[in-house]
Amino acid sequence: MTRRLDTQAVRDAASAIAPHVRRTPTEHSAPISAAAGRDVYLKLENLQHTGSFKIRGALSAILSLDARERAAGVVTASAGNHGQGVAFAAQLLRMPAVVVLPHGVPIAKLTQVQRLGAEPVLADGGYDGAHALAQTIARERGMRYVHAFDEDAVIAGQGTLALELLEDAEVDTIVVPIGGGGLVAGVALAVADRRPRLRIIGVQSTSADAFASSYAVGHVVERPAATIADGIAVRRPSARTLEIARQALDDVVTVSDEAIARAIVMLLERHKLVAEGAGAAAIAAILEGNGHVGGRRVAAVVSGGNIDPNLLTKVLQQGLVSAGRYLAFRTWLDDRPGMLHEITGVLAAERINILHVGIHRLGPYAALGRVGLDVIVDTRDRAHAVEILALIRGRGFRAEELLDTAPPE
Repeated sequence: MTRRLDTQAVRDAASAIAPHVRRTPTEHSAPISAAAGRDVYLKLENLQHTGSFKIRGALSAILSLDARERAAGVVTASAGNHGQGVAFAAQLLRMPAVVVLPHGVPIAKLTQVQRLGAEPVLADGGYDGAHALAQTIARERGMRYVHAFDEDAVIAGQGTLALELLEDAEVDTIVVPIGGGGLVAGVALAVADRRPRLRIIGVQSTSADAFASSYAVGHVVERPAATIADGIAVRRPSARTLEIARQALDDVVTVSDEAIARAIVMLLERHKLVAEGAGAAAIAAILEGNGHVGGRRVAAVVSGGNIDPNLLTKVLQQGLVSAGRYLAFRTWLDDRPGMLHEITGVLAAERINILHVGIHRLGPYAALGRVGLDVIVDTRDRAHAVEILALIRGRGFRAEELLDTAPPE
């Protein structure tokens, strides 16, 4: 265990784990900087071994175990990324490992835990249920429990990414996604002795804001956690990480899942980088945080890239819709030959790409002598969508926009 949780503990953890982790790049993002009106740097932990920063804390904790503890093995509860980190570290040291995951965990994360040689166990009750079962397994099998965020060595390990970041970029603000608080606490410790002082902003989804709520009232509170950012979907932070954060954070902001989806799309489209919801949350906060993030040279921790492919498909669709890159509208046509060609001809003449056409002859969308028509088209942005609606209406067609509609899979 780390003797004292401070900046030196983070440096010690960095030395211990350096041979086994990737020193991930910190890159300046021209497109995000232009959109945000400030210099934005990305700490790309989605390119880390196992696809997440969590390997840092897991290695820090497991490397600190004595011979007896290593022989007995380790057990942990995880939403996926921490479990992969523990499995990786245990495989490295040839130790037995059990990873308890909540039912519904993304298949990609479950599969990777298995590939790394750990024993996966599924539990009901979300992360809390997995945590309780993991503790039971630890007692019954005599294994060492490695907490995902409420453990000194884990916190120190997570903070090591901030040391790398500050060697690679001069920033005045670091934006950090928060679940249970281990990462943000580690970052706070890593930069505690920096002068001038850096601003630290935490970010959560509005659909899983237990840490933000706890930070606001000054003590741990429990909140629902249902978000596309499953890596930070924690219902209850730890008192330890909250205490460290309250001393060091400048603010904790929340962003919508829609904003996170738009950030995922931007990373994929402009940087060719895949991020999970938690990994894109910091970018969403910088782009859409209503000015709360602040700073002129801002670093976003892209904490992970382990998104389930099926979820990625849905997120990309929703993100494109939310960003105005699709327009879905409904219109009504006289039920006679040539009318469909007439409206598609209007779109084709303007070189508008049609993605989907659905015709309704029955039900509430149709009337005697008329048919309902649902159309989805490609758009450049929201302003272009408004132009297309005006074009359709200007040619005599009634058109009602369908909101929150993605192209069919």
